[in-house]
Order: sequence, then C-alpha cells, then structure tokens
Amino acid sequence: MLNLMRRPTTVTPSMLAQAFAELGLDGQQHTIVHASLRSFGQLEGGATTLLSELLRVTATLSAPAFTYSTLLPSPTSAVYTQFHPRLRVSRDIGRLPQHMVDHPHMHRSFHPALSFVAIGEQARFITESQSLQSPYLPIGALYDLDGVALLLGVDHSSNTSIHYGEYLAGMPLLTRYVPLGEQVVPTAFPNCSSDFEHIAPFVSEQQVTVGRATLRAYRVRELVDGAQQLLRHNPEGLLCSYAHCRCREVRKMLRESGLSPREHQVFAHSKSA
Repeated sequence: MLNLMRRPTTVTPSMLAQAFAELGLDGQQHTIVHASLRSFGQLEGGATTLLSELLRVTATLSAPAFTYSTLLPSPTSAVYTQFHPRLRVSRDIGRLPQHMVDHPHMHRSFHPALSFVAIGEQARFITESQSLQSPYLPIGALYDLDGVALLLGVDHSSNTSIHYGEYLAGMPLLTRYVPLGEQVVPTAFPNCSSDFEHIAPFVSEQQVTVGRATLRAYRVRELVDGAQQLLRHNPEGLLCSYAHCRCREVRKMLRESGLSPREHQVFAHSKSA
C-alpha cells in the first residue's frame, strides 16, 4: 500500500486543461512559454500533449529556441554550425521548444544563437521583430500585444521577458559573434539569468499546481516594467555573483558607465499570421 501511495500522479490532458483555465487562458492570449516536462512527474503524452493543450488555449504560442552551438568566440572564428530554421534547439532550453520547431506551421526568427519560435495568430509578427542589436525584441512585440509569460515548472531564471526589461533599463550588453550567411557578425548578448528571482516583489502572478509542477502566469508588460523598476532602484539587482559568470564583465561595464536607458520600439502588428 505504501508503495502505491508513493507512485507519482500522472498528469492527463484534462488536468492540464483545467489548470490552464484557472490561469485565465481561454484561446485569446499571445503567450511565451518556458517549461520543464520533468517537473510534472509523469505527463501523459509528454511534450506532444503539452504542446497540443497550449495551442488549444492560446492565440499565439512562442518560446525561446536558442542554439548556443552557433556562438563564436571572435570575428575570425571558423564556422562549424550554420543556422537554419529547423536547427535543433539547445538541449538545456527544453523539449517543448523543439516540438514547436518541428511543428509544420511554426515561424522561427533569424538569429543564429538566440532565435524564437512561434505558432499561431501573431507568430510572424513576434518572430520578425528581432534584430542583432536587440535579440529580445520578440518580447517587445509581446509587450505590445499585452502578452502572457507562462512558467510551467520553472522559475524566473528561465524567464526571458526579464531580459527585455534589462535592455530598456539600459543594462550594458556584451558582444558575441555568430555566423550569418557567409559572414561572421557581432550580436548583442545579455548577462545570465541566475538571479532573476529578485524580480518577484515587483510582479504579480497567477499560480496553480498540477501533478508535481507549479504553473505560473505573468503579464509580459508587468515583467518588463518591473525589471526596469528594480534596476532603477538597484542597477546590479539582477546580476549573479558566480565567480566565472559573464555577469562579472557586465558588472564592470555597469560600474564604469552606469545605466543608459533605451526606448521601447513601438510595433505595428498585423491581425493575422
């Protein structure tokens, strides 16, 4: 009897449907999702089920689809991995974005290392907003759409929307190199996200538990605005203190030059994909 009680609960599609309804998802929201399938315990149908349910309850579903294998150390580096729309997503980004990349109706942004994938009504608008100078502009598009950020079994260290708040607040950006066509080009690259939990007092959330996973929903606008508010109060508030992290380089730049706030680019979005 004891062994039976210890068996993990299997999360079913109907359990997901109920949880998403409790989060306010009714098929009209434009969303960005970050998910850990492992956090659910046992999820019936795995990533296929999760993707199907998310597409059912959202107007647009987007996610980071980063491919770190394309990053290069210098502008003279040899190119070993060329980006293409079906290039596999880095494993640490999760299985759900890979399932989205494999979807026949997906749109994927052009960035060789920091691409986003989207499916649905505003997929093209979100993915085509990106630039090398501001790789997180797809979050800006979601900001204008009054989008929703979903954290499914993960915390704010996976929350890419906060990076756009950092960008607008004026955090210094690092330079990295990526292959683009036959060239190696520079691109802006942010600090890490290890200490993004510090955003918690600046935002409100909706929360529900399903299986072993805590599912949380946030307005993208509140995340972006909250990050700016935090950084105005403490410019180093989202930088980690790990000895060998790139945050050390960003912290040095910040102490030398301070914050240089940037303007949010207003997008004109289409009514359909």
